[in-house]
Amino acid sequence: MCGLYGGRSHAPGRAPAAPRARRRRVAAFCAAAACALAIGQPAAQPAPAAGEARVAPFSAGAAGGALPAPWTPFRISERKTPTQYRLVDDAGTVVLHAHAERAASGLAQPVTGSAEALPYVNWRWKIAAPLAEADPEVAAREDAPARVILEFDGDHAKLPLRDRTVDQVSERLSGRPLPYATLMYIHATRLAVGTVVPNPHTRRVQMIVVASGDTAVGAWQAVSRNWRDDFRRAFGEAPGPLLAVGVLTDTDNTGETADAWYGDIRLAAKP
Repeated sequence: MCGLYGGRSHAPGRAPAAPRARRRRVAAFCAAAACALAIGQPAAQPAPAAGEARVAPFSAGAAGGALPAPWTPFRISERKTPTQYRLVDDAGTVVLHAHAERAASGLAQPVTGSAEALPYVNWRWKIAAPLAEADPEVAAREDAPARVILEFDGDHAKLPLRDRTVDQVSERLSGRPLPYATLMYIHATRLAVGTVVPNPHTRRVQMIVVASGDTAVGAWQAVSRNWRDDFRRAFGEAPGPLLAVGVLTDTDNTGETADAWYGDIRLAAKP
């Protein structure tokens, strides 16, 4: 199974074209890139004017009610227990509560309109506790109690052959290639704030530590990042169009339990 895309990597009844070890590597790559949201731009929605790109606020919903559109759940794998997400009241403001027990799934929404004039992503979050065994540098322990994720388009022709091959598999299974690049802001257990961590499976996913250890455990923490500068630092090039924004609380690798709360995520011209 290949992350969000699911299904087989070869036609039923045919022998696989690649050796088993290679298929495992491709599957691992796709599972990692599934965290890159992999949701398409919604049809039949007029694009806002330049500078009007926005992220639907959780506070626009009602505690216990449906997620504000166009937030949509995404699965990393059908074999993984999904993280539970629900809107709750926190001191009079509706926020998103994530609860994961050996679980991994997220929420995402496409970004319509241009974010060119909105280089900052601002949000607030809090966690109940860091994950004792998590380590974003190790594939078998690559979990985080809280992540904010940005997905970008780009020139797929520049990618190495291996990445383009996985893109072709993904497009055949899901109808679209994997995102060109994904930037994740994470809460780590031991790494210093500011550390850039390539995903253990693919360098097309880069993670930046914005909170670490017991930082603000149990208390709201405001975060503001210049995603354009962060992208250049992580990927060594200018970002392409911003396609989607998401959140992810996952504990499937460490088997731990995590609780996180996310406030509204805003794209803005300044911090």
